[in-house]
Amino acid sequence: MTVRIGTAGWGIPSAERPAFPQAGSHLERYAAVFDAVEINSSFYRPHRRTTYERWAASVGDDFRFSVKLPRSISHAAAADFEHGDLARFADEIAGLGTKLGVVLVQFPPSLTFCADRAAALFEALTAHLHCPLACEPRHATWFAEAAELLLAGLRIARVGADPARAEGADVPAGWSKLCYHRLHGSPRTYYSKYEPAVLEALRSTIESEAGEAVVWCIFDNTASGAATSNALELKGFW
Repeated sequence: MTVRIGTAGWGIPSAERPAFPQAGSHLERYAAVFDAVEINSSFYRPHRRTTYERWAASVGDDFRFSVKLPRSISHAAAADFEHGDLARFADEIAGLGTKLGVVLVQFPPSLTFCADRAAALFEALTAHLHCPLACEPRHATWFAEAAELLLAGLRIARVGADPARAEGADVPAGWSKLCYHRLHGSPRTYYSKYEPAVLEALRSTIESEAGEAVVWCIFDNTASGAATSNALELKGFW
């Protein structure tokens, strides 16, 4: 059973510091407790390959990074992105080596599903990025059968996100060998802490998924520091 639990970023709120080693960089301390993290800063700006190499050297062999695709690619109109941007991103994150676990593709809420456009984008990504891909669409048209079949056929996992923006959006779908949960906080996005009953239900869901897939669970309710607390609670079930 492969279940990876972590947060968006590796900040450690003051209230949770006793659960982590006191020595080392923030990432080293974080990685002593968790085995996965999501890098969101790559969405906004590039990082040097040497930076990714330094991060990879800071964690253990079993640790994995999820890296968010730059918005210059995921948010380009009609998927008309600069292929040089993709090549540069692929070269940068190659610095993670075997510790690159997933590339996360988050689409803007306005992006409707278009089979041809989606296929062209994901085929380009697959040609450059030699790791599993997970996408988080946010328009209701992505949660119909046509989109589901296309993602599954291209071996692209669809994120199960909370709060759900459309019916079924909270359930991972697409490629069945990767289940990727992103919990943004509910009812207040990025702030609300998940209660124990919600985490218990999530544990049950993850255990049912983990028999057939690699499961990622990333808490993104970081604005209030709740992400670290929730990740620790969920990790405690195992």
